[in-house]
Amino acid sequence: MKWLFAGLIFVSLVFGVLTGRVDAVSQAAIEQCGAAVKLSLSLLGTICFWSGIMEIASVSQFTKILSKLFRPLTKILFKGLDATSSALDAICMNMSANFLGLGNAATPLGITAMQKLQQISSNKQVASDHMITFVVLNTCSIQLIPTTIAALRLNAGSKSPMEILPAVLVTSVISVTCALIAAKTCNRLFPVKAGC
Repeated sequence: MKWLFAGLIFVSLVFGVLTGRVDAVSQAAIEQCGAAVKLSLSLLGTICFWSGIMEIASVSQFTKILSKLFRPLTKILFKGLDATSSALDAICMNMSANFLGLGNAATPLGITAMQKLQQISSNKQVASDHMITFVVLNTCSIQLIPTTIAALRLNAGSKSPMEILPAVLVTSVISVTCALIAAKTCNRLFPVKAGC
């Protein structure tokens, strides 16, 4: 990413010099720095709010109830993984957080799940089939409430930031389905020699 951003800055400066509009480039850079800080602060409030809601859901055992609903699905996707393992618990909790649109709250759970999956893997240097499936599932998660996108839309002046909900549900279901099919197909074509 650093090379991408450095390249964008370099290209902007070059075109600014070539077109004689270096002042416009520098003005845009200053204005957008301020806009980035403003956006970060507005997102911070939303993230804090939903993280608080997630904490309440966790304390009230709602996420555990949601995790139990994901159990049948995880047994199919992670065949061979012990149903009582802490790795499966972390995977279910991560799926619950992603389902509620709490990507930031899901991150620690995702890291925990990957650590648990690595612990039970026989080859610590190679990502196991379960680890690959989990990464795909985590990246293309189904979101019931797209909180971050809604916050961005609200910040941009949208009067109904949640009107994208049907489109988000449809596209996230399609992306998860396609990603899992691709991961399982690659698993069969190029199986991991060692690991769970």
